[in-house]
Amino acid sequence: MTERFFVSMEYENEPIPGLPGRLPPGETILWQGTPDWRGVARGVFHTRLVTVWFLIVAGFAFVSGGTGVVGALTTLAVALLGLAVLAVLARAQAKSTIYTLTNKRVVLRFGVALPKCVNVPLSLVGKADVKPAGAGMVDVSLTPTVRFPLAYLQMWPHVRPWKFGSPQPMLRSVPENFVPQLAEALAKADPARAAANTDADPAPAMVGAAA
Repeated sequence: MTERFFVSMEYENEPIPGLPGRLPPGETILWQGTPDWRGVARGVFHTRLVTVWFLIVAGFAFVSGGTGVVGALTTLAVALLGLAVLAVLARAQAKSTIYTLTNKRVVLRFGVALPKCVNVPLSLVGKADVKPAGAGMVDVSLTPTVRFPLAYLQMWPHVRPWKFGSPQPMLRSVPENFVPQLAEALAKADPARAAANTDADPAPAMVGAAA
């Protein structure tokens, strides 16, 4: 049977957390986890840039002589409130997300209000790009060998930034030790890739740095 992407947007229960159904015979879970919410806050909601922007505004208010200290303190208070809201959103995104790696596929279950499961067969992944996400975490984007069926906004925020025309599923802020497990699974899922890496580390399946 030809492998394909599969999206489940409506299901009442999870017989296995993060999966809409039980695993078929011969498939096993290799890794399962959730994003680190602090990495989501930095990578998705850009809390560092927001912080810098508010500090600049507060500094300008202080030295301009108009509102002075009062203006600067007011700006900082608004900044703290805004960052708290972003932290809540990041926690909600992380809590509602489970990534699962099996010997056959990667499954992304996410969505705060409308949960969905996206099935990405390893045989349809051409390569994976890794980008550091801080604190021992990385973002891993998967480049499909065929057109991905979901639009960018349908996958957000679990999608590589700026790839609007050709969306690439992205696992946000996962531990670095996930990378070699994914690389090995990718090599074993593709006979040609496995043959190419017989005498080498499977890491060549992971290349570059995600944008």
